Amino acid sequence: MGAVCADPAARPLEARFGAPAVAKAVRAVLAQARTQLSIDPLAVPSIAGLLEAAGCRLADGARETLFPVINATGVVIHTNLGRAPLAPEAVAAAIAAGGYGNLELDLDSGRRSSRHDHLDGLIAEVSGAEAGLAVNNCAGAVLLALAAVAQGAPVIVSRGELVEIGGGFRVPDVVSQSGSALVEVGTTNRTHLRDYEQALGDHPDAKVILRTHPSNFRITGFTAAPALDTLAHFAHAHGLLLVEDLGGGALVDLSPYGIADEPTVQASLQAGADLVLFSGDKLLGGPQAGIAAGRRELVERLASHPLARALRLDKLSLAALAATLRLYLPPADPTERVPVLRMLTQPAEAVAARAEALMSRIAGFPALEAEIRETLSYAGGGAMPMHALPGRAVALRSARFSAEDLAWRLRTGATPVLGRIEQDLVLLELRTIADAEIPTLAEAICAAS
Repeated sequence: MGAVCADPAARPLEARFGAPAVAKAVRAVLAQARTQLSIDPLAVPSIAGLLEAAGCRLADGARETLFPVINATGVVIHTNLGRAPLAPEAVAAAIAAGGYGNLELDLDSGRRSSRHDHLDGLIAEVSGAEAGLAVNNCAGAVLLALAAVAQGAPVIVSRGELVEIGGGFRVPDVVSQSGSALVEVGTTNRTHLRDYEQALGDHPDAKVILRTHPSNFRITGFTAAPALDTLAHFAHAHGLLLVEDLGGGALVDLSPYGIADEPTVQASLQAGADLVLFSGDKLLGGPQAGIAAGRRELVERLASHPLARALRLDKLSLAALAATLRLYLPPADPTERVPVLRMLTQPAEAVAARAEALMSRIAGFPALEAEIRETLSYAGGGAMPMHALPGRAVALRSARFSAEDLAWRLRTGATPVLGRIEQDLVLLELRTIADAEIPTLAEAICAAS
């Protein structure tokens, strides 16, 4: 190894990566060379070849592992692709927050302040709540809320709402980790007020009813559950708090766009929920966050709980969330300014026009057949699971590669493109592609085909 590292050709590598890293890479390529020699005694590598292999290894290790991709899957809130794409205003705010800033400093008095102050008023204004708080994700908000307001007392949940979210995290586990005992009521498909009343008879020390919106599934058919306002009235009449985990976090009524079964945060608060918990990176369209909106006394209880520090937002996410929330303030139209809402509410005609624009750019590519197909897209991210969005996809067939190979080439190109395979065709959905991405997408298709 000494001879390889002492070679003059190693100096540029050491200047770029450092001598210890070069020595480690050389050691690894030498081990590979010895293995190869045991198979083929004539495969004696040169020093130049070893250094070239070490350089490739070092360059691979120095590459960023997180980079932009083009989402042509048709899934708007794609968990594997980072959920909600941020609005330009949110990106700019996060960049601006990268340096020193008044995160926890009152500039007027020069005294320490709370980072929660940057979001409290904004959350209250867009939701109609008395106060608001944001932590690192919605599961964290649920954990914090139950720990702060249930304080170890039993938490009552309908069996039909004991959901499991992505990654295997389950509502019963979150309740347990908050320090409370879970009290299940009703059945999977039907829960009545009398079930809650019976639970209170068995657990008179209960303090909270947790209502969980089934954002990632639906139970249909012979079902029953109390309306939220009815459940709130029941809870308050018996001295309990009603906490709702709303999940998706819609702040806009989507029913004018044909999406009628997604409740808004405002409606839940108006129905009487004491705390409403929702995600920042789903239908709200911001960075990953868990938001609590509700009565000020309860929100302050959450903010002062020790878990609030463990779950708090970093300054970049806080800045991006604040900028996203401002896009909901009049006179802004969030369906135009927030990318997730723009994609969910755009008419099929706009998607079709984008498909035509892509087709015009890839027409005539050698060894490639393309056609436009009518398809269905979905919100994704555990939101609106039963609602399909009419869309268009450009279907690709290569004369040189199988559908699997073409999809791989698109996925691993200089600009990664994620589509899907259907009937031996690679489909690129246009609902989740921005107009500005069309030229880059066409170039990626050309390079892959």
